[in-house]
Amino acid sequence: MTSTKVAVIGSGNIGTDLMIKVLRLSDHLAMRAMVGIDPASDGLRRAKRLGVPTTADGVEGLLKMPEFDDISIVFDATSASAHIANAALLEPTRTALVDLTPAAIGPFVVPPVNLAEHLDSRNVNMVTCGGQATIPIVAAVGAVSEVLYAEIVASISSRSAGPGTRANIDEFTETTARALEVVGGARRAKAIIVLNPADPPLIMRDTVHCLIGNADLDAVERSVLGMVDAVATYVPGYRLKQQVQFREIDNHSTARDLVDDTGRPRWQVSVYLEVEGAAHYLPAYAGNLDIMTSAALRVGESLSARLGERVL
Repeated sequence: MTSTKVAVIGSGNIGTDLMIKVLRLSDHLAMRAMVGIDPASDGLRRAKRLGVPTTADGVEGLLKMPEFDDISIVFDATSASAHIANAALLEPTRTALVDLTPAAIGPFVVPPVNLAEHLDSRNVNMVTCGGQATIPIVAAVGAVSEVLYAEIVASISSRSAGPGTRANIDEFTETTARALEVVGGARRAKAIIVLNPADPPLIMRDTVHCLIGNADLDAVERSVLGMVDAVATYVPGYRLKQQVQFREIDNHSTARDLVDDTGRPRWQVSVYLEVEGAAHYLPAYAGNLDIMTSAALRVGESLSARLGERVL
């Protein structure tokens, strides 16, 4: 079987976890380069021990590596600002980019919602961890009834929020809210992130609230449950914490102030999720990072299959 050669830029937690997932889980992708800027980083040291070629000279170093000629897909697990520079350097090459930062240069991709639409894009964006966890739910509700307003709260352990995550907090909320509308289909949306300092660390939790009009509530619940099962096929730790909740909105509810004049919400749909990590490299409580690397792996494998179709 011929494998598609890939590189990972970013030797921090997310990049290292993704590298290990490629090595352990994928029959279609092969690691050909691990790229960082700190020679002493655990990611680069671990890559060397695993026999993966490395460079500590960033994308400039990657372009000079003899292995680069065989690489078809590059995963960028750096930061929003770094991705802008990395994408510019890689633009003249033939590689496809999978962006795990909130830079959002390319189209937003959430695997069970819209991956098939963007397999020919040169640079796809994985939104954010909160987006990957909650956009599928908003899309599932939207498949049954228009979502007049969506609000999500992503609560993650502060221990799982490294320098890159903390530097991108503003981009997180902006990018997630926009993707809830563009991909999830909500008319309006808001995203909130909470860094929980609890010790011992808590597993990632996500709350999704959707305001909808008249709808078949049983159909809404079936759609949500089906979507949870779809995400769990590539993120095994993704699950509901309780049954889907419905609350009827009365005429005096402040919820009506969250939608514009063209919408008349009747129901609030609330979905409570938990995301436990697979602990390939990161601790199990870091489900926020695991869902990003798991989704990126799913995208990479689908891009690999698409590349195979082009060859045939």
